[in-house]
Amino acid sequence: MANPKYNNQVANSRECFAKGGKVKKVAKVMREFKKGELNIGKSKKKVKNRKQAIAIALSEAGMSKKEKMKS
Repeated sequence: MANPKYNNQVANSRECFAKGGKVKKVAKVMREFKKGELNIGKSKKKVKNRKQAIAIALSEAGMSKKEKMKS
């Protein structure tokens, strides 16, 4: 009998592979946030809130929150 949890993980990994550029962009922006280099818009202020960093990352990648939750 197949494990449905495993099958779901495989399906999700395929979706991530299909939109690899977007996932890489989100990862890049989150790394900037962790290093303290992510700016708010074009200002010199740094992002301090993790949720705000996620919103910026998804916006730059052109993804919705629902798409991110699937992967």
